[in-house]
Amino acid sequence: MSIAASSAHHDRPAVICVSSHVARGTVGNRAAVFALESLGFPVWSVPTVTLPWHPGHGPATRIVPPAGDFAALMDDLAGSPWLGEVGAVLTGYFGDGDQVEPTARLVEAVKRANPGATYICDPVLGDRGRMYQSQTTVDAIRDRLIPLADIATPNRFELEFLTGLEFTDNSHLIEAAATLGPEAVVVTSAFPMLRGGIGNLLVRDFQAVLAEHRVVENAPHGLGDLTAAVFLARTLSGAKGEKALQSATATVFEILARTTKRGADELTLETDTDSLKHPMAMVQMRRLAYPGGGRRA
Repeated sequence: MSIAASSAHHDRPAVICVSSHVARGTVGNRAAVFALESLGFPVWSVPTVTLPWHPGHGPATRIVPPAGDFAALMDDLAGSPWLGEVGAVLTGYFGDGDQVEPTARLVEAVKRANPGATYICDPVLGDRGRMYQSQTTVDAIRDRLIPLADIATPNRFELEFLTGLEFTDNSHLIEAAATLGPEAVVVTSAFPMLRGGIGNLLVRDFQAVLAEHRVVENAPHGLGDLTAAVFLARTLSGAKGEKALQSATATVFEILARTTKRGADELTLETDTDSLKHPMAMVQMRRLAYPGGGRRA
């Protein structure tokens, strides 16, 4: 089969997903790849580290590919004759800071092959004030990947790590997101407007929109990975910023609510594909004040 025929076989662009892989569970690429493929996008999956389960469940063996081997693999992908199939790259957790530069080269190669390709950077650095990446890795992601990104999806603590600032309300998040660099920034775990709520804040085109839902206690891991993947899928499918945010937030909330109702300790994506495709959950949408008043792009 020719390369052209192979590309024509898919009616949606391929997505390269660079993140962690777990044997058990639905975090990292296990969440992102499943969501994207369920929504019709072929995926090239690149593991940055292999684990038996999420470290939040307890100590576990980490298999990180040697830096030279990882770089060679990424350079192979960057020179692939099928690179024209790729319409997006999603990066998440890195097993080592040395993996950032080869990943950046791959993103640059994708954008050369397809100038309209989207790069979404989910800077998986930490949560609730606890950083679980080295400062070297944080610096590499901030200095090398964020400038290449069209979309970034940090949680509010990761935005603090990237900017060196501390935030106390959504106005601070908006100001920081607006200056981060990417055209669109989705800040997860934004400050709630409703008591007992939590939200995702989209800052784009001189506007800020908050999608909010109730907090679900004892939530399993993988929500950020899933949010980034679904937001990317909605964007690639043509949804505009606010609609993509609403749909992605509803999807993740619905899957989370169903997972916790079952008492599962990992997201039950395999039984909730309808939620990925046609979420029914309601989320509260609010437009927030933008510094300087904002304007429509």
